[in-house]
Amino acid sequence: DKKFVPLGVDNPNHLTKTQINEFNKKGYIFPINIFGQKEVDSCREYFNQLLYSAMSNGFNQYEINGWHMHCAGIYDVVTDDRILNFVEDLLGSNIILWGTHFFVKLPKDGKCVSWHQDASYWPLTPSKTVTVWLAIDDATESNGAMKFIPRSHLHSQLEFVDSEPEDNNVLYQKVLDAEKFGDPPVFVTLKAGQISLHTDWLLHGSDYNLTSSRRCGLTMRFVSADVRAHLGWNKNSLICRGSDPSGHWSNSLRPTGEHIP
Repeated sequence: DKKFVPLGVDNPNHLTKTQINEFNKKGYIFPINIFGQKEVDSCREYFNQLLYSAMSNGFNQYEINGWHMHCAGIYDVVTDDRILNFVEDLLGSNIILWGTHFFVKLPKDGKCVSWHQDASYWPLTPSKTVTVWLAIDDATESNGAMKFIPRSHLHSQLEFVDSEPEDNNVLYQKVLDAEKFGDPPVFVTLKAGQISLHTDWLLHGSDYNLTSSRRCGLTMRFVSADVRAHLGWNKNSLICRGSDPSGHWSNSLRPTGEHIP
């Protein structure tokens, strides 16, 4: 089922009904404050060490994908109640995390993310993933903050083509003439410790990091327990809140330390 599914509970506790309506109308909500300065500093130091370990073991800065299964520090972020409280107001009380991706744009690294829809990559049905993007560094227009095309999610799946090498695209899909499918693009500028939330059919991307400052963030992919995953994508999940009576989703234990997969 590739249609956009409006989300939201009847009696939200942390998002307002206006915010939920805006999420369904425009496809996103931001900014939301999560971590204070001391926690931001601690979180950044953790991810500094994780990035160093990953690159020392042959990974590049875009390949820290799905490591919530291996790294206690990532597990602790994705299960933080302050994040889950906002997700619950969109998905309800049974919350499954099925994926994470640590995106790092190094200074002037020459990579962009072309306009795309997340759900075109994912074998999930119905399409109800809420992506939380946690800023670990400040995200600005100059250093490659995400851009959203408001209302583009209302088209559900759009035609896409494969990227060309000259695109320097971190991913491999792109939607042509993307800006005709919604309102003018909006930069998702965030301070470290803030989050954005967006729906899985929202067109988004990001430009090159033109600065001498790094831009990194952690994406977290959440669904409600009624969503079904194919191709084994239900095996690396966490039941972050509530339960999954069907037993479709696995519930991984907290890792015992920091392990490079």
